[in-house]
Amino acid sequence: MQKQILLLFVFCSSLAYAQTKSKDIQTVLHQMNVQEEAWNEGKITEFMNYYWKSDSLKFIGKKGITYGWQQTLDNYLKSYPDKSVMGTLKFVIKEATQLSPESIYIIGSWELQKEKPVGGYFTLLWKKIEGKWVIVSDHTS
Repeated sequence: MQKQILLLFVFCSSLAYAQTKSKDIQTVLHQMNVQEEAWNEGKITEFMNYYWKSDSLKFIGKKGITYGWQQTLDNYLKSYPDKSVMGTLKFVIKEATQLSPESIYIIGSWELQKEKPVGGYFTLLWKKIEGKWVIVSDHTS
């Protein structure tokens, strides 16, 4: 009987975690949709709202590693000075995995539709910090 109760407890705990996991992933994916909308409206600062506002943020791109939220924002503003250069952003999620109650790993592709379309792939590490899901590491190629 004790073994059955323990198994029931483990099953219920796993089910509760799976439901939370699904809700957390849905939250992060929704935030990525909001990011797309902000980008497509030419609002880079709003796009950056889902990045960790910390000097420890890491953005890894073809030029190497950029540390910090402000430097990442400055790089975006330099590369995309106005809406006409930004194009229309589209994310395609390939994988979304919750690693723990406080971390989610996303793999996907991105595409900018503009005169000369460009695109690539990304991996994002999202962490729940002070109750808010934020990107702490972005590797985009």
